[in-house]
Amino acid sequence: MPSVFTRILQRELPGRFVYEDDACAAFLTIAPVTPGHTLVVTRREVDDWLELTPDERNALWAACATVGKAIDQVFHPGKVAAMLVGLEVPHVHVHLIPINSESQLSFANADPNPDPAAMDEVAAAISAAISRD
Repeated sequence: MPSVFTRILQRELPGRFVYEDDACAAFLTIAPVTPGHTLVVTRREVDDWLELTPDERNALWAACATVGKAIDQVFHPGKVAAMLVGLEVPHVHVHLIPINSESQLSFANADPNPDPAAMDEVAAAISAAISRD
């Protein structure tokens, strides 16, 4: 059975995409820890990042850099954190989270009901920042 991320990538489920290439895509998470919290996902459904090919790993981190720079331009945080956890969905993904303190990195802080209009604005701003580069 395909992962929820595969279903988003295949457009079976909605997603607020901000970046796509042949190996990866990035979209806003549905429960952001902070505004701008974005997931960078491999197109190939792989459970563990250690199973990625070298080319897939390189493409994943290149996509993270592209999206992370855009998040930084839009939100001007202290840092854009990158977390590769992968326990909640068995599909390789990196959480990019704009933060000003490490305490913001708790998934307990996730907003389960973010404002859809605000999410659309965030996605548009990140996409525009990527387009400018």
